Amino acid sequence: MSGQSSVGDRSIYEAGDQRNPPLSELKERARYAEGQTHSHQNLDSKDGRSIANKLASQEHKSDPSHHHNGVQNQEAEFSKQDPTKPAQLHGNAPSKGAKIDAELQAEDEQRLREKGIKK
Repeated sequence: MSGQSSVGDRSIYEAGDQRNPPLSELKERARYAEGQTHSHQNLDSKDGRSIANKLASQEHKSDPSHHHNGVQNQEAEFSKQDPTKPAQLHGNAPSKGAKIDAELQAEDEQRLREKGIKK
């Protein structure tokens, strides 16, 4: 009466894929280097990496807010010049918010010109 179970035959519990690998195999692997490149996203809350691995990946990443790193996102730079430009570059009509931003930006520039601050 070995393997008394009301769920099924005992042979289904003895599959090789359900066994853990020996410790000697685990120690030989480079755990952090496994997997595909770019398979982990730093902002993914469900990513199973340890905190140490997340910190290690952030150390190698450059800070986009730092002034020495150059422009990271061209569309962000275009939107600073003209809020409707990114949509136009993609062949789309600008959104209502982008049109309002463009109007506000034009009004601000006009006020600065009147005050003699901006050429």
